[in-house]
Amino acid sequence: MLVKLDKKVGGKIMAVREILLLGNENLYKLSEETNKQDKCKAKQVIDDLHDTLFDFRKKNGFGRAIAAPQINEAYRIIYMNYDDKSIAFINPRIEFTNDKQFEIWDDCMSFPGLEVKVNRYKKCKVFYKDLDWKDCEMEFEGDLSELIQHEYDHIHGILAVQRALDNKSFRMKNIKE
Repeated sequence: MLVKLDKKVGGKIMAVREILLLGNENLYKLSEETNKQDKCKAKQVIDDLHDTLFDFRKKNGFGRAIAAPQINEAYRIIYMNYDDKSIAFINPRIEFTNDKQFEIWDDCMSFPGLEVKVNRYKKCKVFYKDLDWKDCEMEFEGDLSELIQHEYDHIHGILAVQRALDNKSFRMKNIKE
């Protein structure tokens, strides 16, 4: 587990973690449920997910969410940042509100430059704990529904490449240099 201490940003030293890449066996492991006693560790993992996501986004021009297994932490934690909102999902559980699905080209920080065509549900509801250990729920639709499903797969040891529609559902894209 490599940790790069970056410069101070807003009085805080950023902890940018190495993102595991496609083929790393730890990406395929089922994550453990986070216990209330692990709140301090969960907070540190969420901070590291935040710093790592923003560093990746700055360097690559994309990235709205990341899951703890991607930084080699086997916790059921997802961090999302979109539309200037940041949300940490601890021990999330997803329910699909209907059977409607759509095809989408999915990308991932664990395999930058590769896109995979997958099917995802158009709508879902996520039940989770926040850092105060309160029960929360959110509904997502469209690309945000796809995004949370992608990250949810990570905490179950599933990568988008395993959900490819067929063996021709892969393409390379140009990433920011």
